[in-house]
Amino acid sequence: MNKLEVRNLKLYYHTSKGVVRGLDGVSFHLDSGETLGVVGESGCGKTTLGTALLNMPTPPGRIEDGQVLLDGKSILQLSEGEFRRIIRWERISMVFQGAMNCLTPVYTVRKQMMETLQYHRPMEIAEAEERIRKYVNLVGLSEDVLRRYPHELSGGMKQRIVIAMALFLEPDVVICDEPTTALDVVVQAQIINLLKDLKRQLHLSFIFITHDLATEAEVSDRIMVMYAGKAVEIGTNEQIYGTQGPAHPYTRMLLAATPRLHRKVDQLAFIPGTPPDLLEPPAGCRFHPRCPLASARCRQEEPPLETIEPGHQAACWEVLS
Repeated sequence: MNKLEVRNLKLYYHTSKGVVRGLDGVSFHLDSGETLGVVGESGCGKTTLGTALLNMPTPPGRIEDGQVLLDGKSILQLSEGEFRRIIRWERISMVFQGAMNCLTPVYTVRKQMMETLQYHRPMEIAEAEERIRKYVNLVGLSEDVLRRYPHELSGGMKQRIVIAMALFLEPDVVICDEPTTALDVVVQAQIINLLKDLKRQLHLSFIFITHDLATEAEVSDRIMVMYAGKAVEIGTNEQIYGTQGPAHPYTRMLLAATPRLHRKVDQLAFIPGTPPDLLEPPAGCRFHPRCPLASARCRQEEPPLETIEPGHQAACWEVLS
């Protein structure tokens, strides 16, 4: 794969109360072998972005506009049958948040993996079992787990099985939606190190979704910060976490609310207010009701996401002016 490119992607939820703009015009690219971190508060559209890239929005969600280009070819125009056959899990796969919810409790691990593999790549049973064993071993598990049911596995083991299932069709892009949520810190570190090793071994491209900015700094090459269904800043790891610091006020406030291991902090900062209601988002910049730098222009005009230096984009009038 050369590049995944997303242009003006919109996914709205059509509810009885109105239209919720869960993803409202997001654009970015992902290069081969790169990890793009996606961060932001709950409800900002991170998981919605992942499901949109797989063309499987959670009902009543619907993709309204935009393009997803894989090696320059638009994939959202494919029929559901074509998308399932040639894109979903074949080219783009996803490690969903909450491994237990992804595994059927009445099937053994082997049966679940075999069913998925045979749907996409019909092959002899012996060959299929060899591939399954290969990827189970690759994520650091013994073949004994194949005979077990999900409830017989620990949280870390289940997460590794889900990662193996996302990898064994050898996709180009793997979307990880908070893969370390609900795991203790030791297992979290093991999963993060595993993903980094797999990226090097298999030359994978990752989209890594998380609330944890410290984890994102560890695994990502570039960072995309989302707020209220939009991308407000995109930059390299150094541009976001480096000494100069990020450009957007929201990103700066997120980092100020994050504990630092090597810096004394008497009191963590916090972001006042709450994220906006996406049924009726505010006019202008969606962050302006909570932003200490908001001006009259911020309240009236929505800032575009524009390049402020090579590889660094921000959507803020204070930065762009």
